[in-house]
Amino acid sequence: MREAEIRRLLAANLLCAVSIVLAAVVPAFFLDGFSVLGTHLTWLCVCSVSVATLNIILHLVLKPSQSPKRSSFAHKISRFLKCCIYFFMSCILFHAIIVLYGAPLIESVTETFLFAVLLSTFTTLQCLCLLGPNVQAWIRVFSKNGAMSIWESSLQITSVCSILGAWFGAFPIPLDWDRPWQVWPISCSLGATFGYMAGLIIAPLWIHWNRKQLTYKSR
Repeated sequence: MREAEIRRLLAANLLCAVSIVLAAVVPAFFLDGFSVLGTHLTWLCVCSVSVATLNIILHLVLKPSQSPKRSSFAHKISRFLKCCIYFFMSCILFHAIIVLYGAPLIESVTETFLFAVLLSTFTTLQCLCLLGPNVQAWIRVFSKNGAMSIWESSLQITSVCSILGAWFGAFPIPLDWDRPWQVWPISCSLGATFGYMAGLIIAPLWIHWNRKQLTYKSR
């Protein structure tokens, strides 16, 4: 396994982590009263857009899954539209799952949906950038020993860390501490964000430590 490829992955992941930090700091210079807790819905939008934009740019620049075949313009448009549909469906699915896990059904619909968008940005968008609208490839990647590149291994780790972070973030909500960050969905979205950032750091380190065992044979 080439060290240069691991360094590229590390650099890309660090840029994604920095974009989240900037999303929490930079808007305060342009929006009065902006804060992650005080204007949480605005932050959810800014964070989702920042991470999504950077992921797309990095994919276009680094081309970790570049296909040797050239596709037509019509094929690219069709692929783009499918990706948009898949992302929207992912947001709806995450929204439904979150409600089934106890989120308000009617109240706080906007908060729940924006949280679902954030989760989709941390998970589904990465799948779409790396694998495209190919559900079979998604299933392969998230099956045991299914990753075929360090980018797919990183996708596994960051996606799982994001979902686990959101799940752990729900634990403080029922407690009667009466803290501002216990308001739905602040603790869950912060948990997902910290989980995603942890995954971004853990992934290249784990791949580097296990590089001799990771052969990534083609299937």
